[in-house]
Amino acid sequence: MQDATAGLTLLVAAGIMNASFTLPMKFTKKWAWENTWTVWTVFALLILPSLAAFLTISNLGTVYAKAGADNVILVVLSGFAWGVAQVLFGLAVNAIGIALGFAIVLGLSAAIGSLIPLIRLHPEKIFTPAGLAAISGLVLVIVGVSVCAVAGRKRERVLGKVEEHKMSFSAGLACAILSGICAAAMNFGVAFGGALTRAAEGEGASPVWSINAVWLPLMVAGAIPSLFYCIYLMRKNKTSKYFSIAGTSTYWPLAGLMALLWFASTLMYGVASWKLGELGTVLGWPLFMSLIVITASVLGIVTGEWKDTGKTPLRVQMTGAGILVLAVIVLSRAGL
Repeated sequence: MQDATAGLTLLVAAGIMNASFTLPMKFTKKWAWENTWTVWTVFALLILPSLAAFLTISNLGTVYAKAGADNVILVVLSGFAWGVAQVLFGLAVNAIGIALGFAIVLGLSAAIGSLIPLIRLHPEKIFTPAGLAAISGLVLVIVGVSVCAVAGRKRERVLGKVEEHKMSFSAGLACAILSGICAAAMNFGVAFGGALTRAAEGEGASPVWSINAVWLPLMVAGAIPSLFYCIYLMRKNKTSKYFSIAGTSTYWPLAGLMALLWFASTLMYGVASWKLGELGTVLGWPLFMSLIVITASVLGIVTGEWKDTGKTPLRVQMTGAGILVLAVIVLSRAGL
């Protein structure tokens, strides 16, 4: 274990920042979703990863050459799959609702994103106390997120905010399942990007920041599906003109702030997974997912999303958050 306490602290900070990164969108109401998301994608997935990589890693071309084309392609494919997940998630929540969509996507992402690296990279640890604790924590994550989903559906029904579906429920469910599977690919890129980090360290990069050699190809590849989808929506909805609407000059820095919060949280996750030791990507990913849901739950209460919903939905939500807190404790103990 490199430094479990520091790793857990970074994960808490990362979870808070990731759960908060969309808050600036509340102040970009003259833009359509695709306008804000386009600017966010350019900053978060293209500009910031490039800056981070060039500032912290020397001889990037040499790093990727030493890592080998197969390893770089694996990271790129992981990033592209993760980018597809973002598009599928948008389609899923439109059909089955935000609460159920989040439950399926985060639950599958936490489970698959952690179990595959455990089975592939550390099969000898599956039946050890640490491996069994990790699996137990994953089960708690799935249960906790599912309980939060039930609370979200109860809230939607009480408030009468069930969204109008544009596709069948079964199609939306399929999108959510595929999104959850693809969303785990971000962690695959980190877990299987060891050749890139080792090559970066060989060129003098700090072990803490060598993960930036993975983030750059992963995020650039992830930007491709997102940008294509946003461009498609802007053409379909004729919303590209919204960029020039009067009174929207502050929207650009707000979208930049979203990108900074999200990218910083992702950097923190990468550093935290390193500090958590050899099981870092196995333990860190479900912890990260749990902390995002816990923080989002708190923010929802603070911002009044549960106002006038009655006691039952909020009680169920707090139960789900409590299960996720227990999952965090179990997973943290697995790494000690």
